Amino acid sequence: MVSGAGRVLMILAVSAMLAVAAAMAASDADEKSTPAGDSAATAPSGPPAVKTQPVQETLHGVTVTDNYRYLEDSNSEASQQYVKEQLAYTRSILDKLAGREAIHSRLAQLFSIGQLGTPEVYGKYYFYRRRDGNQNQPVLYVREGLEGKDRVLLDPNTLSADGTVALDWYHPSHDGKLVAYGTSPNGTEISTLHIIETESGKLLADTIPQTRAASIAWKPDNSGFYYTRYPKKGEVPPGQEMYNRHVFYHALGKNPADDDAIFGEGRDAQDWPNVTISDDGRWLIINVEQGWTKTELFLKETSTDSRPFPITTGKNFLYGADIYDENLYIVSNEDAPRFRVFKASLKAPKRESWNQIIAEGKSVMASADIVGGRLICHYKQDATSRLKVFSLDGKFLHDIQLPGLGNLEDLSRSYILGGQHESPEAFFTYQSFTQQTTDYRYDIKSNTVSTFATVDTGIDPNAYEAKQVFYKSKDGTTVPMFIVAKKGLQRNGRNPTLLTGYGGFNVAESPVFLRSALLWLEHGGVYAMANMRGGSEYGEEWHRAGMLAKKQNVFDDFIAAGEYLIAQKYTDKDHLAIQGGSNGGLLMGAAMTQRPDLYRAVVCQVPLLDMLRYQNFQIARLWIPEYGSAEDAEQFKWLYAYSPYHHVKAGTLYPAVLFMTSDSDTRVDPMHAKKMAALMQAEAANGKSAERPILLRIEPKAGHGAGKPISKLVEENTDIWSFLFWQLGVR
Repeated sequence: MVSGAGRVLMILAVSAMLAVAAAMAASDADEKSTPAGDSAATAPSGPPAVKTQPVQETLHGVTVTDNYRYLEDSNSEASQQYVKEQLAYTRSILDKLAGREAIHSRLAQLFSIGQLGTPEVYGKYYFYRRRDGNQNQPVLYVREGLEGKDRVLLDPNTLSADGTVALDWYHPSHDGKLVAYGTSPNGTEISTLHIIETESGKLLADTIPQTRAASIAWKPDNSGFYYTRYPKKGEVPPGQEMYNRHVFYHALGKNPADDDAIFGEGRDAQDWPNVTISDDGRWLIINVEQGWTKTELFLKETSTDSRPFPITTGKNFLYGADIYDENLYIVSNEDAPRFRVFKASLKAPKRESWNQIIAEGKSVMASADIVGGRLICHYKQDATSRLKVFSLDGKFLHDIQLPGLGNLEDLSRSYILGGQHESPEAFFTYQSFTQQTTDYRYDIKSNTVSTFATVDTGIDPNAYEAKQVFYKSKDGTTVPMFIVAKKGLQRNGRNPTLLTGYGGFNVAESPVFLRSALLWLEHGGVYAMANMRGGSEYGEEWHRAGMLAKKQNVFDDFIAAGEYLIAQKYTDKDHLAIQGGSNGGLLMGAAMTQRPDLYRAVVCQVPLLDMLRYQNFQIARLWIPEYGSAEDAEQFKWLYAYSPYHHVKAGTLYPAVLFMTSDSDTRVDPMHAKKMAALMQAEAANGKSAERPILLRIEPKAGHGAGKPISKLVEENTDIWSFLFWQLGVR
């Protein structure tokens, strides 16, 4: 696949779309709500006392005091005692909330609705992931031939008793006879590579650790593959094991410790290389991503020991490439923020020989796949999907009809279309706010779409209405927002409303199946998703308008969304809640510290909150191109101006907050949520309130969100919705 959007981002929102709503008995919430904070729950008088250990430092002439830096050390006795006491306090409140059992029961039903991944075709084999019923993890299935029967190839649910070992990724060989795959425990995402025979299910002896989010390029004869891996402890200075991703070659049956390094030595430790190989195995493409605004392309002839040579380097644009029939096809936003397609002969692959074949359009090109001798391009128009078919010379042929206002997406977020270069068929996974993921097969010759696999939800999508509105942000920029509610909803100014968003890393927020939100909608709830700057909804210009020095635009866009919902009488400040995770957790922190009066409740998941020190933990140095770093004097000014941890004001009445993090998170360190909870409990006017509390929830044996078992998702969402229904006054 040639992608205009870049890699599977190493920031992944624990999105509100996976974590919405539950059922309470009784009538519609808009008719039978009680004043916010009214609950039958009996809670303790306040949170546990937390000691302060002030640390002062001067950064670029500014003295900054941090009272809770000791909580950054998760292994210290003081930090562990803090966590123990906070969890006891949180449980003493959440476990007693009215309606909790009903919420848990309904969530268990809703999360039992299955999930599908996009089919991928290799040789005669069709591979796809599917989760049914109460399975904790999606299962990898294989089907021999289109009319064959599905067979389980790998079931990660058998790898651990509690469902916490996840199948992180998989890459079949060209003929589909072998599959390389990665698994990891407890949401760590630090994969170990294994290889399985498709026909027999036999595991080969080859095992390679440190293959997080591995990129794999099989040789056509199955003799080996190119792959990416990280260094082991001791191979690099301490703390560098999560960086220095290099490309290696592994011959099957050989000791991985002897694998040859192909690319990465001497380069920036934050470089992120990925590999693609031509159908004949002659050419290896190495796509090196440097942050979320820049990539470099290299080409290597595999039959020689020559070093990869550059195709394009040094430019601040994104590039993705694929090879077909002795030609190179490149998708790029070079001088085209919404992306375009180039074509070049492999005999003259460097930038000066490229020819544009598909020009930039009004919509954003998310990807372009070569399938069956055609270019199938996925476009995003106002954050919803369109599919268009072009000839290999760039001539527009026709559209592919989609079911409606929705989004092409799959479980791993790494493939939009499945198929081979010569295949007569392509596959895509479609979903909308009220339609669960469905796999479709597109027949290239007849230009027809049919169902490959679907999931029965038992839910009538016609009972709900999803619409897109446009509102003005603080600086006059027009921003889109999706609003979903039950048909016939009255705008009475007090509907319980959840507003979500992300706004960063070139990620577009698009319609996704709401799952647990459906009962929220049935009971009068409103679900709103704002498409702020920082994402890819309108191309690279939209992304860059919400990063680095312009990050405040994202927060302004989100605040304006809340004001719009109130002005349009969907809700009021006593019935408006907000939720977001990861970069969206940073958004939650900024929103509540900048406009604490606008919301009644906040769910802040796996968040970044201390923006002066974030780069020192886990893989966060990868995000400096997006945020900047306090180590730089100019960038310190931007970060200090909005860093949520540094803008908690003593004596201010804040919304009720549920901070959520996980102890195995290898992306965003739990220290952010721990420090922020301690600070707000000490400083906020409601810091010691049991009716409008500041709570901290830490999930054991879980990570940033990827691979989290259904059992944990049900428990987590039971806490979320017990908290929100209580705070918004929904019986």
